[in-house]
Amino acid sequence: MQPKQHTMSNTPVRDFIEKNYLHFNAAALVDAAKGYETHLAEGGKMMITLAGAMSTAELGISLAEMIRQDKVAIISCTGANLEEDIMNLVAHSHYKRVPHYRDLSPQDEWELLENHYNRVTDTCIPEEEAFRRLQKHIHEIWKDANDKGERYFPHEYMYKMLISGDLEQYYEIDPNNSWMLAAAKKNIPIVVPGWEDSTMGNIFSSYIIKGEMNASTMKSGIEYMVWLADWYRNNSGGKGVGFFQIGGGIAGDFPICVVPMMYQDLEWTEVPFWSYFCQISDSTTSYGSYSGAVPNEKITWGKLDINTPKFIVESDATIVAPLIFAYILNQ
Repeated sequence: MQPKQHTMSNTPVRDFIEKNYLHFNAAALVDAAKGYETHLAEGGKMMITLAGAMSTAELGISLAEMIRQDKVAIISCTGANLEEDIMNLVAHSHYKRVPHYRDLSPQDEWELLENHYNRVTDTCIPEEEAFRRLQKHIHEIWKDANDKGERYFPHEYMYKMLISGDLEQYYEIDPNNSWMLAAAKKNIPIVVPGWEDSTMGNIFSSYIIKGEMNASTMKSGIEYMVWLADWYRNNSGGKGVGFFQIGGGIAGDFPICVVPMMYQDLEWTEVPFWSYFCQISDSTTSYGSYSGAVPNEKITWGKLDINTPKFIVESDATIVAPLIFAYILNQ
């Protein structure tokens, strides 16, 4: 009797998920991934929103490929996610992992500070190689625009820095694993609400306080919303635009509000609702936070329709998001 031949699958991750993820949050993950696929297959576009520290969690490994394969049309993210993907690109070998971070004493934390490390859970970002290395190059781009009286959005300055090639000398990971580099090469639109709440935002503020730059050199969050309204009007025809929300917070709430703003505040007619919705979150609804609001609550705010496909995966986004992306990418 011949031994049974095992053939290697071309889609091992997808096959594993379909075989094992059958109930509860695991099944919700599969439903959300299939809904995402259906939305794209029917001609829809997708916005992905990034809260928390997803860039430092190295979501770029999977998100960059999603960008290259046109699985995402637009991104909304915090200022931290905007900069931390690039920091990982140029300073990865200098990062320090602290797996036993729960056991750190105040003195241990102080010593990390004295050694110029900033801790994000189990990962310490090196100040000199990450923050200051970016500061040196982004300052030149900000200053050039400031002196010419030009104004750009925060992500546009980052794109200029990446496309210039000036950072290539520092690359410490496979550049294919940087979602910001992939986005810059495709020039896909990014919205960065609350950019001021980031290291680069703090650094930019310091130049204003020192009288070296004008605040107006950086386009504002209000201007992002005005720009987004125009983008949404031009891209929401047909199947419409879906909303894939990783975490909660301002990265999600700011862009989703463009729909009610247009038809309630501007009183525009025929504004399509978001046509797909998924949130990966570990927040619960009972605390009253936006991050924990269930999808149906968004119907009352005029963000989603009764019939919008809605999914919520109540789990850790650092585990769930790469799996959903791998599923969609047929990995």
